[in-house]
Amino acid sequence: MSDLIRYGLIGAGMMGREHLRNIAMTPGSRITAIADPDARSRALAAECVPETAQLFDSADALLASNAVDALVIATPNDTHADVLARILDRGLSLPILLEKPACTSAEQLTWMSTALAGYTAPLWIGMEYRYMPPVTELVEEVRKGTVGDLRMIALREHRFPFKEKVGNWNRYAARTGGTLVEKCCHFFDLMRLIAEDEAVRVYASAGIDVNHADERREDGERPDIIDNAFVTVDFKSGIRASLDLCMFAEGALWQEEFAATGSLGRVECFVPGHRGEDAGRHSEIEISFRQEKRQPERRIVEVDAQVLHAGAHHGATFYAHQKFRKAILGAGPVEVTLQDGLKAVAIGLAAERSAKEKRVVTIDGLTLS
Repeated sequence: MSDLIRYGLIGAGMMGREHLRNIAMTPGSRITAIADPDARSRALAAECVPETAQLFDSADALLASNAVDALVIATPNDTHADVLARILDRGLSLPILLEKPACTSAEQLTWMSTALAGYTAPLWIGMEYRYMPPVTELVEEVRKGTVGDLRMIALREHRFPFKEKVGNWNRYAARTGGTLVEKCCHFFDLMRLIAEDEAVRVYASAGIDVNHADERREDGERPDIIDNAFVTVDFKSGIRASLDLCMFAEGALWQEEFAATGSLGRVECFVPGHRGEDAGRHSEIEISFRQEKRQPERRIVEVDAQVLHAGAHHGATFYAHQKFRKAILGAGPVEVTLQDGLKAVAIGLAAERSAKEKRVVTIDGLTLS
């Protein structure tokens, strides 16, 4: 493959268009094809592309076009497995960035793990939070031993409700996997990344208390997605991790506050929201130590303004695409593997089950009990 990579996008909704804007800023990359059944989504996506791209109303039409070298799949969560099956049925072996969550059910976990085990091209799961610059710095501090023996991870996201999407498919657990899969697979992935360990137990307490109360589908069904939760995850090594999620807290100063604490100290990062004046606020890192004479350290994390405003993930989508490009060209590894994506979903499914059944759910690989 030459250094010019032709990208095709399947799924031109809000996140798909974020991918387009960031690919467009990546040297050596060109968007040549876009597929989505919704005409308005296709038109909005075409506006994100500097060059003229072929527009298709189905994934099958794009896959038959022979117009791309790599794919980004950003369709609704419950359709990911079907799109991948269509790629396999055609015998294609294209590099793929599959947007999170990888899938939405235990059955899909099993199918993907088996069906894609022999897929030879790079298959990258879109866990953008890994590539937020403040999160990257937090992980680096933990790896350097700044906190000593890591024992606790605390992740907090207090944010706005889910945005409106085509058909509001993101309001229903049957299509998203539930909030603790759709939104929180990011956080369960970060827990695994920071801990370098595997989850064994999950307990969640959650509710549907504020958001979307007046919304109804044409058939009268109301949204059934969790809008607030506390989740505790135990890891094999004894490290404990917690998630504090609120989806009706758009007024919070910091949208995300993440902390890792160990025997020597604590490292935290703070990420602003993306509304109004918060959109221009820098993220921050703070390191505190147990030794009384050692003063805490606090620093601002700079992000290029163009990168910052190309999406809603504090620059992370751009940085992820630089790594994905290297993997496509054989110049770097796939950093977020299919198994990473599936294990994050497994923890999310365990949390959804725990909240519903009000019990501890155990995890062994991708198996829940």
